[in-house]
Amino acid sequence: MIELKDNDSIYRRSQSELERLVQQRTAAVRDLSAQLQRIQEEERRHLARQLHDSTGQILIALKIHLASLEAKSKATAETTELFTQVAELADEALQEIRTSSYLLYPPLLDESGFCSAAEWYVDGFAKRSGIEVRLHFTPKSRWPREIEAALFRVLQESLTNIHRHSGSRIASVRAWGDQYMAVLEVQDYGRGIPSGLLERFSRTGNGMGVGLAGMRGRIEEFSGRLEICSTGKGTVVRAIVPLGEGWSGLN
Repeated sequence: MIELKDNDSIYRRSQSELERLVQQRTAAVRDLSAQLQRIQEEERRHLARQLHDSTGQILIALKIHLASLEAKSKATAETTELFTQVAELADEALQEIRTSSYLLYPPLLDESGFCSAAEWYVDGFAKRSGIEVRLHFTPKSRWPREIEAALFRVLQESLTNIHRHSGSRIASVRAWGDQYMAVLEVQDYGRGIPSGLLERFSRTGNGMGVGLAGMRGRIEEFSGRLEICSTGKGTVVRAIVPLGEGWSGLN
């Protein structure tokens, strides 16, 4: 009997030690993932700045030299048309670079916060996709920069999924919060997600592509949660992020 009790005690200690090690490894993986997310955002910010400030300035200089060359050249109908075409191509390239740099990391995210960056992004998304997006932001708050960046990526991925998969022609984006919590909700009115896939994703985090898994990972890095509710009448993606002991950055 004593031997059985000793074995039971050893088993419990081993199980406790294993649980402790799992918790340590999980925390280490979470910290590493958070560090990688921060590095990724910094790289996005750096690349966006390089595209806008360096490549963009080169194209502007090209247009200036082109205008100077046109003024000094012998004007004919053919050369005038050629200069016009080259200038239009330069304008198109410049616009593409600006759009790409803003999509990588919109300067409004740092300058004015999530709500302003989201309004800019939604306006462009609606024009590109033809989907009507209704915005409801109350209040227009500033949250910690890392959290605003994470919510912006959730917004991007959610709207992309609506465009690709839902068949909905209308979407709603809501953001609200206080000094203790930030909440983003993106809703569509399309075909919904099959219940089997949604259940599997809820249990394992797999089965629905890397986009949703990445969204959930981003939010969980801040001890938040990603909720997904879906029926045949549409899908709601909700990101809820606590702000610790209280965030004093409200406008």
